[in-house]
This record gives sequence, structure tokens and C-alpha cells, in this order.
Amino acid sequence: MNPHDLTRRAFVGRSLAAVPALAVAGPMSPPAAPLRVICVGGHPDDPESGCGGALVRYAAAGHEVTIVYLTRGERGIDGKSLDEAARIRTAEAESACRIIGAKPVFFGQIDGATELTQAHVAAMSQLLAARSPDILLAHWPVDTHMDHQVASILTIRAWMRLRTPALYFFEVNSGSQTEGFLPNTYVDITPVVEQKKRALFAHTSQDGQGIWREHHEIMAAWRGREVGVQTAEGFVHHPRGGRGSAMPGQ
Repeated sequence: MNPHDLTRRAFVGRSLAAVPALAVAGPMSPPAAPLRVICVGGHPDDPESGCGGALVRYAAAGHEVTIVYLTRGERGIDGKSLDEAARIRTAEAESACRIIGAKPVFFGQIDGATELTQAHVAAMSQLLAARSPDILLAHWPVDTHMDHQVASILTIRAWMRLRTPALYFFEVNSGSQTEGFLPNTYVDITPVVEQKKRALFAHTSQDGQGIWREHHEIMAAWRGREVGVQTAEGFVHHPRGGRGSAMPGQ
């Protein structure tokens, strides 16, 4: 191939050709058996903004959805103590999960002071193994926020031990946080975008509406244009071998 032919359109075309079509347009079919879907995010509002649409679709189709928050966002509210901020943001996360149809789980690390240790890898592996996930969703590891990196690597290490779940990475605030993200899998969130927005807007202390307006509204439209739908979420599927594949149940 001529290097000058490596356009974004050509990349997306080849990506979709290599990845079996992910039902980017049209409803999901009812599951033959419910899947167990787990998303690991650094803070309350990360899963909602990065892959809230896919999580809504999974929950609506009857699958079991769990969101693991690495922290409670303790340093996310100016003028509040860590405990005060944690209480506020925990309540917001619980409200968002009710909107999505997900169960919240809090891993117990502290916002801005997360650690990647053997003990935390073992704890994440144990937490995930106890829930036997079919699908894992995690932050893309190349991210400017260290908490996002820690959440991602902990999930990757646990996935390497579990060996069974399909692993997908999501993006947040691409350009300012997530970097170098080139999706090979897409989910059409057009039918559920308003529900995704409500879940994100539940994070009032973080100006969820501003996060949507300034970042994820633009991203959703762009990812949608890449695959010919109104709005979409992009993912990087990291298979154990071979090429990426369509997200199960979507």
C-alpha cells in the first residue's frame, strides 16, 4: 500500500472489514444466556462517560452489568474533605448505576493516590474471578490520568490471570486524557444516548453536562460518523490471539 493511501477512512474501512460487524445499526437480539459484564473505571463518571451507552444496552438486553469504581473520587470536589467528597460522589455513582441498570462496586483505593502493587493485583483478580465475567471493559492504558492507568493495568493483570473474559478498552476525554486510541469495535448508542446522558448528568458535582457537551457529545458523533450511525462508542478489543471481534451480545 502507498503510505499516502493510509487515510482515516481507509483505516476504518479495513478495521470494520477485519472485525465482524458489531450490529452498529439495529437492536440487540435477546440473549441466549445472560452475559456477565464488568466495567472497571478510575472514578465515578468515567464508566458512564466512556462506555455508558454499551452498558445501558447490555442491561436493557437482560445481561448482568457491574461497574467497579477504583476510587470514590475523593479529590474531585474543591473545598470538600476526602470523606465529604467520597459520600457525595458515591451517591452520584449509585444514582448513575440505577439509571444504567448496573450494580456499583467500590474497590477502595483513594483518588489521586492509587497504587499498582501485587496486593492490589491479587485483590482485583479475586474480585473479578468471584464474578466470573464474560466481558471486561477497562480504561485504555495510555492516558494522562494516573488513576486511569492504574485502573487499566489492574484490570489487564486480572484478565491475564482469569484468561476467559473478552477484554475491551474504552476512551474518556480523548485528546486531553485518552491518547492514541484507534477503535476496532463500535457500539451504536443512538437508541440509548439519552439514558447515557442521564447517567452522566447524575454526577452533578463533576458537571456531567459539561463533560458531555465539551467532550463526549463530540466523540459520540465522531465515532458514529466512522461507522455510519448517529452516535457510537468506540472500543479497542484486545484478543488473546488473532484479530479483534464483535462485542458479544451487541
